Formats: sequence, C-alpha cells, structure tokens
Amino acid sequence: MANITLSVDDDVLRAVRLYAAERETSVNGIVREILTNLAGHENRAKRARERLRELSDKSHGQLGERTWSREDLHAR
Repeated sequence: MANITLSVDDDVLRAVRLYAAERETSVNGIVREILTNLAGHENRAKRARERLRELSDKSHGQLGERTWSREDLHAR
C-alpha cells in the first residue's frame, strides 16, 4: 500500500477529525474509503460504457422511416 501526503486547510482537517471521531474511524480511513469509492465508480462507469458499446454493436434494431416531425412530438 502506498502512502500519500496531502495539504488541507486547518479548519477542514479539524472538521474531518470530528467527523471521523463520530464514526469511530480515522481521517486516513475516510480518505482511503473516498478514494476507493471513486476508483470503483470510475471502473463501473468504464465497464458500463464498454457493455453499451458491445450491445450496440450486436443490436439488429431498426428505427424505420421517420413519420413524425418535431412539431408533432411537441403538439399539445
């Protein structure tokens, strides 16, 4: 596991320390969780985009001839 050094405003650090104490964890634990979630989100989003491309490539769907106008769609 790698170590990183961060610089944050003293007031921010104070607030995060209180937040961490209320949750019985550490600032390090909170930062680790946030970064892990962020990396996981990016991986899930990337996999979802790849899956959509695969499905699109395999799709045999046809839109057919357009028989409507923009005005038709917005008519009330």
